[in-house]
Order: sequence, then C-alpha cells, then structure tokens
Amino acid sequence: MILRTKSGEYKAGNALILLDYLGLKATEGIQKVNGDVELIASVPFRLTTDETLLADVEAEQGFAWTLSTYDLDRFGERIDPKGWDFKRYMENPIVEWAHRYDIPAIGKMEGLTIDEAGLHGLVYFNDKSFDFFGWSIGQRVKAGVIRAGSVGFRVMEIEIPSKADSLDGTSLIFRKQELLEFSICNVPANPYALAKTMEAVKTAEKADLSSKNFFDCLINKTQGE
Repeated sequence: MILRTKSGEYKAGNALILLDYLGLKATEGIQKVNGDVELIASVPFRLTTDETLLADVEAEQGFAWTLSTYDLDRFGERIDPKGWDFKRYMENPIVEWAHRYDIPAIGKMEGLTIDEAGLHGLVYFNDKSFDFFGWSIGQRVKAGVIRAGSVGFRVMEIEIPSKADSLDGTSLIFRKQELLEFSICNVPANPYALAKTMEAVKTAEKADLSSKNFFDCLINKTQGE
C-alpha cells in the first residue's frame, strides 16, 4: 500500500505501519479514520462479470475493469466492496496515467457498479484524433501489454479482525472508503516514483526539512542500505 501525503508518496510495508501512521491502534473492531491521507492500491486487470458492462465491451464501447475486489492482498489487507463511495469521483470521472496530475487525463470512467465481487466500471480511452498518447495506452491495454491500474482512495473506516477471522492471513479490512482517482499504470501502486520508507517520512516531518534536504536524506538512506 502506498500513502500519498502533501510531502510525497511513501510505502507502508505492512498493516502495523499503516495503522501507526493513521494514528490507530491494532485492537479488534472497527475504527474511524480522521484526516485526508490518500492510499493507493494496485488493481489487477480482471474482466467484470456484469452483463450490462460486458455487452458494452462486445460493442467496443469501452474496457471493462474491476477496480477493486475483496481478495486478500500481499500485505494481508482487504477492501470491502460495499464500503465504496464514488459519488464525488463521478462528478469528474477521469482516468489518469500513472497518477500523474501534470498531464491531461487519458480517458474517462463510466458505469461504476458494486456487487459482491467488487467495484467495476468501463474505461473509455481518448480518441486518436485529439489525444494520440491516451489512445495509444488504450491500444496497449487492448493488446494485453498493459494490464494493471491503481485506485487512490481516502479511507474512512478500518476493521481489525478477530483472531478467528485473521486465520486466513487478514490483518485489516477497509470497511468504508471514498474513491478519489483511478490510473492505468505499467506497474501498479507506485508507477513513477521510488517509495520512501516510513522511517524517512517521520524523520523529515520532525526535522521540518526542505524539499531538497528531504530527498537528500532519502537518497543517503537508500545508499546506506
């Protein structure tokens, strides 16, 4: 899981690190999350089973994409499909390239739906006539060259499962979350920058370092490892 803050992007290697950063305790039950930290989670390419969306795909009107599922990820985390709130996202449902805010959107999202399997939608890439780059990404997806994406979301509630419910490896469950963005990526979750360690983040925040010194600190730490 990647944390996006005003200072940059940082890798939370496990649930305990994430809970510590969010100021939560690793105690059983549901906890509300304060703040506006964005989390970025990888999204494998998976064709949706929604019949309406599949009909549009067959008509070549878009690419069916499963944005999120309840499957256990490699960090022991799950995202509850029923907890998605995408109302504000649908006011401006753009599809980005690699979470880049400094380039125009490469497409748009339509037809978001939720079922027991997850959160699904149709990705429409820009037309070649006005956006060759966005169109070319769509062609790569169509050819199977690019098959990954990432969702950015603001978490509102987290559940720490009981010992019995965690026997399958589940360390935490995101129960309520607001969809902020969706990006197509070469490499999901952290497609364009090196993930920083949480230790470096805390050091930078405490020392109130400038941007240059902050990145120098990270570079030196990386080289030292």
